[in-house]
Amino acid sequence: MTVVAPNPLAEGLHDYRVGEPCLMVIFGATGDLSGRKLLPALYNLAKQRLLPAGFAVVGAAIDDLTDESFRANAAEKIKEHSRTQPIDQRVLDAFLSECFYVKVDFGKLDDFKNLQRRLVDLDTTRHVTGNRMFYCATPPPTYETIVEQIKAAGLKSGEGFHRIVVEKPFGSDLKSARELTQILQRVFREDEVYRIDHYLGKETVQNILAFRFANSIFEPVWNANLVDSVQITVAEEIGIEGRGSYYDKAGALRDVVQNHALQLLALVAMEPPLAFEANSVRDEKVKVLRAIRPILDEEVAKSTVRGQYTKGWVLGEHVSGYREEKNVAPGSLTETFAALRLFIDNWRWANVPFYIRAGKRMPKRVTEIRIQFKRPPHITFGREATRELDPNAITLRIQPEEGISLRFGAKVPSAGLRIRSVTMDFQYLTTFLVETPEAYERLLLDCMIGDPTLFTRADEVEAAWSLIDPVEAAWRDGRPPLAMYAAGTWGPAVAGKLIEQDGREWHRP
Repeated sequence: MTVVAPNPLAEGLHDYRVGEPCLMVIFGATGDLSGRKLLPALYNLAKQRLLPAGFAVVGAAIDDLTDESFRANAAEKIKEHSRTQPIDQRVLDAFLSECFYVKVDFGKLDDFKNLQRRLVDLDTTRHVTGNRMFYCATPPPTYETIVEQIKAAGLKSGEGFHRIVVEKPFGSDLKSARELTQILQRVFREDEVYRIDHYLGKETVQNILAFRFANSIFEPVWNANLVDSVQITVAEEIGIEGRGSYYDKAGALRDVVQNHALQLLALVAMEPPLAFEANSVRDEKVKVLRAIRPILDEEVAKSTVRGQYTKGWVLGEHVSGYREEKNVAPGSLTETFAALRLFIDNWRWANVPFYIRAGKRMPKRVTEIRIQFKRPPHITFGREATRELDPNAITLRIQPEEGISLRFGAKVPSAGLRIRSVTMDFQYLTTFLVETPEAYERLLLDCMIGDPTLFTRADEVEAAWSLIDPVEAAWRDGRPPLAMYAAGTWGPAVAGKLIEQDGREWHRP
């Protein structure tokens, strides 16, 4: 028999945290989010033996299904969307045997009472002791109804923990975000509410903190003394993918900048937390968001850009413009590109500009953070020898090629003295020889365990909306004007002027 040696590079990559037995109720279990993300993530957790003993999934949706038909649908989705292939049939069969279904019309209290009876039966047979996770894989307008029915039907009662998970967007402005928090807190305490932003579950996003605070050589230079500027790019080559009815009311500022981009900024700019635990990490993130200088009145035109894609070519394919997309108003003024110049008014980052850009129908899909350092104060080798030398930079690549690059100067092998910029690369896949887990795997496991570190707290959401609301209001008034850009480009020309006014230029990923 051939013995396969273990991969030494993968040592320590397994997560040995296991939560208490619990039941996970997925509201909207037959929907797209459940089929593409949640069920495949749970299967992969089962494959890694990370699901707690006694764990079971209870699907709750309007469709008229039995346990068996729900399991058949789940098997189909898992086979199609699981990150690990081929499917391990034994693991899949064992996981599906722990999946159940209850038909639930969110407007009918009797359906929730029926769900409660099913959960009580499963509690008894599986010795779960009342632990329950409620996952709202449904549109945000349904949250209030679901929460009220949970209370009325007695689903949140008795022993054990009770947690609810809600997906972004967490409101559409500061007022609605506060209203959502009030709705959730009528039934659940704040520490029982898990606001999930899947970006925070990405390994490379979490590695921002590891890179900064586990390496003594980087943190001393991570400040205004040596950092010239920071660029955050969240680019997608796709369009709105059939989400016209939602996206035309949201736009890039609300859909990406308010959550994903500001989360990345907070992690890059935050002070070292006392420990990697929920309150310490989230306290520091909130401090950063509150320290961002508000963009008000005439500053909106100087520090923001909004754009919308027209027809063009993306990855060799001709695509239509945004206004030709399905369920988009013909004269829509919704932005598909947003760029902002921000300043953080604290000691560490005084006068360092943070540039954010997010857009659809860009040349390629890429999310990255680039920390650009200042040039040396004196050109020791002369201008001619260093004309090919760029400033030092660290690039944190979040997706799709997860890794970190360090840009520095090195002497070119030759008789003369020439300094050229070179790159030192770290890539997850080639270093650890394993595929990084899906974000939902980490986040679902954290919720089972009761670790909210990577989930968004109410005051964090409100701080982000407080920054975005004045910009959104100015944009609705037409300030600055909507700029058009051809699909397959890096946004409108005025986005370049936003950064060029400071004597800088956008990094080309």
